Amino acid sequence: MGADSFVKSPVGGKRSTKRARVLLAAKLQTPFGEVEARLRDLSRKGALVECAKVPPVGTEVVFVRGGTTVPARIAWTGANRVGLEFLCMIDEHEVLVQLGKTVGQHAREQERFRRPSLSGMSPEERKLAQSWGVAVGITLPDHEG
Repeated sequence: MGADSFVKSPVGGKRSTKRARVLLAAKLQTPFGEVEARLRDLSRKGALVECAKVPPVGTEVVFVRGGTTVPARIAWTGANRVGLEFLCMIDEHEVLVQLGKTVGQHAREQERFRRPSLSGMSPEERKLAQSWGVAVGITLPDHEG
């Protein structure tokens, strides 16, 4: 399973970066050995992983997913879940790589959700669009943008 969505919502008022909800294989290198994990949530500042062996809060680990290796600290633990705080913020490109997306693909997805405008239309097309707008009860701008 890949990315479900990119979410930007503060949890407890502390998070300020976009998080990607995922279900991907990962590993944690701990002082007690390597632990198999499932990556559930990833951002530039940290991650949520599920694992059978949960290291204690404060333990320094290395998060490994594909070619990405990031030193981290266990910020919190729960029932087979671990919140990782990366010791250095990762580049957004690294997050996209883990989601199986390229920077260009991400940009195209962002573009897809832009609000339509009259820019790029010829004067004739713009006039036709404005006439259509009047017919359906909306007013379109006279200028581009």
